[in-house]
Amino acid sequence: MIKQRTIATPIKTVGIGLHSGRKVTLSIKPAPVNSGILFVRVDTPEQSVVPATALAVCDTRLASVIQKDGVRVSTVEHLLSACAGLGLDNLLIELDGEEVPIMDGSAASFLFLMESAGILEQDEPRQFLVIKKPIEVRDGDKLARLEPFFGFKLDFTIDFKHPAVDKTGQRFIVDFAEHAYRSEIGRARTFGFAHEVEALREMGLARGGSLDNAIVLDEHRILNNEELRYEDEFVRHKILDAIGDLYLVGHPIVGGYIAEKSGHALNNALLRKLLDDPSCYEICNFPENKAPQAYSKENQPLFF
Repeated sequence: MIKQRTIATPIKTVGIGLHSGRKVTLSIKPAPVNSGILFVRVDTPEQSVVPATALAVCDTRLASVIQKDGVRVSTVEHLLSACAGLGLDNLLIELDGEEVPIMDGSAASFLFLMESAGILEQDEPRQFLVIKKPIEVRDGDKLARLEPFFGFKLDFTIDFKHPAVDKTGQRFIVDFAEHAYRSEIGRARTFGFAHEVEALREMGLARGGSLDNAIVLDEHRILNNEELRYEDEFVRHKILDAIGDLYLVGHPIVGGYIAEKSGHALNNALLRKLLDDPSCYEICNFPENKAPQAYSKENQPLFF
């Protein structure tokens, strides 16, 4: 059987919250089998535990925010995307503030930290969520859809109508039986528009954003001095976000994801609709020789 995974040793880092602008210490520790991914707010009197689940999502304005009993953990999607990319099932993630640090705006720093800690295979089968029939949500011209597929494939289209974005690819398809998360998705940075910054900061958002942790665009061009990491980095980052959002379902997904101009809100609406209809999915494990190629042990150098 394909087994559950955690990290071998604890790791710690310090960073700035993208939206809060506050310094936060992040510690990631191994967790027992069947724990799932648990966030712990060590700055609260009770050291509150907030499970990373789709039903815990309470806010999706420019980030995925989870909450339990009034205690929030913000901007979880990049770290969860890295967890999905490394195939990690069980983790204890401690924070001394509300927001996961943004690091460089991608998942690359989290990948490096957790790989440095070592990946530990655990003695319990990994549980997969297998899509059995198509399910989708729409909001005007926006779409998010899951459909049966024996693997994990994402097809994302964006449309920002901005000169700098228009010059790049606005659709990207990644099949993790053929492509590596680390090289194809993990380094894609978040992005934002300079003219929106003041309004966002008045809303309590983007207070920690800078050219060091985001691609920033004015009305015509990219303001960062460095080149894009991918020719189509914008749409690849939307896929990075989607992988993190989808991992809130609590299991790796065996299926195909199709999105047009989707974001955190629509991704969460899709998971809630999925969980409301058990006929659309089943939870199962796979013997090594019958697993989807994207998740098989022999394919781990590609996916992970």
